Amino acid sequence: MFTIVEKRRLNDSMTLMAVEAPYIAKKAKAGQFIILRVNEFGERIPLTIADYDREKGTITIIYQKVGKTTMLLDELNEGDAILDFIGPLGKATELEGYKKVAVIGGGAGCAIAYPQAKALHSMGAKVDMIAGFRNKDIIILEDEMNAASDNLILTTDDGSNGNKGFVTDALREQIENGAGYDLVIAIGPLVMMRAVCNLTKEYNIKTIVSMNPIMIDGTGMCGGCRVTVGGETKFACVDGPDFDGHQVDFDEAIKRSKTYNEFEKEATRKHKCNLMGGIDNA
Repeated sequence: MFTIVEKRRLNDSMTLMAVEAPYIAKKAKAGQFIILRVNEFGERIPLTIADYDREKGTITIIYQKVGKTTMLLDELNEGDAILDFIGPLGKATELEGYKKVAVIGGGAGCAIAYPQAKALHSMGAKVDMIAGFRNKDIIILEDEMNAASDNLILTTDDGSNGNKGFVTDALREQIENGAGYDLVIAIGPLVMMRAVCNLTKEYNIKTIVSMNPIMIDGTGMCGGCRVTVGGETKFACVDGPDFDGHQVDFDEAIKRSKTYNEFEKEATRKHKCNLMGGIDNA
């Protein structure tokens, strides 16, 4: 059992949790993830390691309430325990040797982009962080991202924070103003990562994306997390989750990401019905 030592609301749908997991915290690095199971009847879900504290022995995760399992997780509070919490899994992001990097996060993807920026910043790289949200009310980790970068650019789709536009707009502006990036890291919705990669390909800038496909065991055995990279089948849980964004088949990944949408919606509906004391004979 893994005890929750901190729980903090980031916005109406996103929550930060720090979990006591000293063995994972001892080895965790930016880019890796954990797989958790809330209880013995629950499904396994992957969540990126948003931060870690080796001295305290804690792992920080950030999740968005989008389905049954994240709703169950959100019902837990400080002092409660998660049944299974396994990691660190996946390959850590290779960050050595870069001098000027743009780290781009889209919405919930900022929870994954933040540790990348933090690691690069601590290694002496100059980091521009570009974070995009639908509106100002759902902006998360602003203070943390600001501390982990030399320049933080926050954009909103509706302009409610005073800076309207998409992350690609801000990225193009930085590039054309002579930013001189030797690496771009993009993490967020698949369509956003694809748009970033299409842009950076124009300028021949190396681009890394973090893929989060359907995942079950986290060891490469089930094959559920397969992605096509450079015409070859890769498994995000063991070969990634980071890949060369210019080699990823995003069209295939987007199509596969929708495979279980209806099942997820039905599981969520039933759970909400149970929470409200309803009777569901479906």
